[in-house]
Amino acid sequence: MDTDTGSTLKNPVHRYLMCAYAYYRLNENLIPDGEFDELANQLLAEYPKWKDHPHCPTEDDLRASTYLGDYPTIVQVATEVYLKRI
Repeated sequence: MDTDTGSTLKNPVHRYLMCAYAYYRLNENLIPDGEFDELANQLLAEYPKWKDHPHCPTEDDLRASTYLGDYPTIVQVATEVYLKRI
């Protein structure tokens, strides 16, 4: 995933949710599985910084490298637009 396409993808919470949505709901890989695991570990290590984000995955989701919550509409739309651009 090209992180230079906009500030949305530079935010690790947004990036995590978009990648999870693409993978679990659209059957698309935006990044390799290993990179997704690294992203989960990064968010977990920085959890105090991101935990107040309204859509931050839970620590359990991050430990499991998954996302079991509801995807905000903005994540769904942003992911679908991104997929059309690549």
